[in-house]
Amino acid sequence: MIYFDNSATTAIYPLALDTYVKTSQRIIGNPSSLHDLGTQANRLLQQARKQIAELLEVQANEIFFTSGGTEGDNWVLKGTAITKREYGNHIIISSVEHPAVSRTANQLKELGFEVSIAPVDKKGFVKVEELAALIRPETILVSVMGVNNEMGAIQPIEAISEVLADYPTIHFHVDAVQAIGKVDQAQWLTPRVDFATFSAHKFHGPRGVGFIYWKAGKKLAPLLNGGGQESGQRATTENVPGIVAMSRALRMHLEKQAERPNHTKIIRQYLKEALASYDKVTIFSGDENFAPHILTFGIKGIRGEVLVHALEEKQIFVSTTSACSSRKKVDSSTLHAMNVPHDVATTAVRVSLDEANTMAEAEQFMVVFNHLYDKFSKIN
Repeated sequence: MIYFDNSATTAIYPLALDTYVKTSQRIIGNPSSLHDLGTQANRLLQQARKQIAELLEVQANEIFFTSGGTEGDNWVLKGTAITKREYGNHIIISSVEHPAVSRTANQLKELGFEVSIAPVDKKGFVKVEELAALIRPETILVSVMGVNNEMGAIQPIEAISEVLADYPTIHFHVDAVQAIGKVDQAQWLTPRVDFATFSAHKFHGPRGVGFIYWKAGKKLAPLLNGGGQESGQRATTENVPGIVAMSRALRMHLEKQAERPNHTKIIRQYLKEALASYDKVTIFSGDENFAPHILTFGIKGIRGEVLVHALEEKQIFVSTTSACSSRKKVDSSTLHAMNVPHDVATTAVRVSLDEANTMAEAEQFMVVFNHLYDKFSKIN
């Protein structure tokens, strides 16, 4: 099997899974309980919080646990809307955001908030000057992803941060789900960023757990109310085994990336050059300011899902667009935002790599692709 769908989800590290199992078996207390079993659970919870904070070079009180990226995005957008509603009702997002952001913004629009969409250029990068022109006195939030999950474009967070330096009361949120461990942190967690959201299963942690970086001093209304966990900001009993396993997975992931910083970049470049040699192949992902793990392409006249299933028959797993949209057969929103013609956009297939992938897998992928390309050429 060749697994080239790591942007959808990653395989949990065996050591992280072992951590999850052992914590589940041995630490049975509720971290909010006053007895010793609760104290043990709370101690592990705070250790995990501290470790994640140290890895991100932030303060422990700036880390809040969630169930993943979608909850985190919902929390930041809705929490900002509630907290700042008396100061303004205007939100800015980009035209290439994950559905967790774009659909949440649409829901807020139905509730009376105004949402402006910052456009992207033909490569998928947010147009910073046009985003700046959208800012109004009533703007309360700007939300732009760190790395586009479909094309791999590293968004100009630093440039947007410079624009927002003149607007300190506007919350600046970065969906960093595809950025952490893949792209230099300085590119997506600038001092101006107020909130960033993360999901453990994107860096070999367990599913159903994540966290938010929440800059100290910034205000956000709770998304979940109840027992007052997470310093009163997120009510629900914390998933201690998942959180502890997540912190271990993040540490391991960052260590592996540091050991072989160019590993996925080299494989991606090989695939990009090999695919570009085919006349009917369109390469959508660029090189400069693109993440080293995502490559999106298509075969003219062949819908993306057709190629996905053809590769699947050979035990090679890729995806069409975002995993959250592919089963619904939703065309790539990013390619449409880039003004790619519809018939071309529907051909898109995404390869997403990880440090566990090898050059041998890439070479085998091209052997199979060559066979399928010849087959499709005869049909087409």
